[in-house]
Amino acid sequence: MPLPSQSTALFLRHSTNRSPRVAAALEFTVDGHPVEVPDDGASLMEVLRDRLGISSVKDGCSPQGQCGCCTVWVDGKPRVSCVTPVRRVAGRAITTLAGIPEKTRAGWGQAFCAAGASQCGFCTPGIIMRLAGLEARSGEDRSRSAAESALAAHLCRCTGWQTIVEAWERYGTATYERDWGAAAQRAELEGGVPQEVGAAVSLGEGGFADDTVPEGALVALSDGRGGWALGETVAEARAVAGKVQGRRTPDDRPMPLEIPDGNWAVRLRTSWVEPAYLETDASWCAPGGEPASPLANGGAFGAKVASPLPGIARQLADEHGRPVRVLWSREDTVRHGPKRPPVAIGIDADGRGVVRVARTPGVADAIASVAPTLVVEEVDIAGPPTSVDIRGAGWVEAAVALGALGDGSQPMASPGGGSALAQWRQGTLGIQVQGGNPLDEIVLRSYCIGAAHMAYSWVTSEALTVDPQGEVHDLTIRSFGIVPASRMPPVEVEIEPSDDPPVNCSDAVFAAVASAVWRAAGHPPDWPVGPIGD
Repeated sequence: MPLPSQSTALFLRHSTNRSPRVAAALEFTVDGHPVEVPDDGASLMEVLRDRLGISSVKDGCSPQGQCGCCTVWVDGKPRVSCVTPVRRVAGRAITTLAGIPEKTRAGWGQAFCAAGASQCGFCTPGIIMRLAGLEARSGEDRSRSAAESALAAHLCRCTGWQTIVEAWERYGTATYERDWGAAAQRAELEGGVPQEVGAAVSLGEGGFADDTVPEGALVALSDGRGGWALGETVAEARAVAGKVQGRRTPDDRPMPLEIPDGNWAVRLRTSWVEPAYLETDASWCAPGGEPASPLANGGAFGAKVASPLPGIARQLADEHGRPVRVLWSREDTVRHGPKRPPVAIGIDADGRGVVRVARTPGVADAIASVAPTLVVEEVDIAGPPTSVDIRGAGWVEAAVALGALGDGSQPMASPGGGSALAQWRQGTLGIQVQGGNPLDEIVLRSYCIGAAHMAYSWVTSEALTVDPQGEVHDLTIRSFGIVPASRMPPVEVEIEPSDDPPVNCSDAVFAAVASAVWRAAGHPPDWPVGPIGD
């Protein structure tokens, strides 16, 4: 999306343009305190985040109501607040993560930290509210199935679900002694950016850009026409933008590339895949200042490395002489954020072949780093932007295709230095990893399970529908095909002890699991392959 200029349409709704009609007042309680707000059509999430400053209520998909990050309690029962009109909670009691008893909140933070159930920490406050509500109602029933069923209302892209269910099982009993510096070092190696590790992260205190916006900042949203709609609030900016929320298409997902002609022993085709990080791109900047990083406490699997929002925030702040908060909606991240590029691969029995790939700067070098025997053909095709910064883009597909020539007994090595061997064992993924000194096995195991989930989900169910003109049609977070907790197979991780320097190994796990799952499915040429049996 271009930076704004004199020719770019900008809209600003000033107070003089507001309707003189005075909205009726609504009264309810938030965390035990009485609140009165106007009945102006706002959602409960908007009131909690933007008017009351409760940042533990996260916005990962609003107004889709599909990710669960904004979950709170209404009269003690979990509810997604982004699709709850505030008028519906008049006279009722709202509880956020900050409002549950301190002992309970600390217990969940400890359980999530001890199990490695939080990485960036964006989705976990909503999940904790869901599980805490379940725990209060379930009594002695601590079954995994109960937790997995509750998690159906949520999405987590980092952890692979298993560690979250383990945190549910460990609540109230979790104790740990950790070297937090070593844990953060391992998290940075795996996540690609500096990260914090600790109970506070699980409670949503990871320093996300949109949680640190100064009071009085203008809000800038994409207007869908190449410009930015500005308002004093998110609601005002949305009204100015006048966009209609996109939905999931029922259309088929055609493969964008054809496998080159040849006598191939292995064939593989993929489509565009959405990274689906939960915290959508956000930044803010004061006039003359440095913009807030959209990376916050997570690398977004490489997808935010070149986010344009910090530059836009800086320019708009300087232009308007006040802080400006720039946000992408979930729909914006799908339309404008980078995707994993589609490939079409053919390899002969001798390990030589062709990789046809959507033109992406750096992808040929990435493929050559693991598969020098393959010729790379970059193709211009209409579609969303692609990037080699996405986890393993290009090289994983090539390595997996080459691995299909063998018997699956050889580990996958990543350019980052780590290696992993994955095997499908009667419905369980068994993984052996070598990443040098583990530093912190809880963090390393968490990243390995998260990478396993991402690979399993990618091979079996993920893709985007893109029409011949290059327009993405899957615009809701549930349309990406991410495997939920109830359908994720168990993952067993064996970490090889080592005194060697620590290196990234979750990327190798990502490749190894993709290879093992594809092998278990019988190597059908087109991904996603659908569910696989035991």
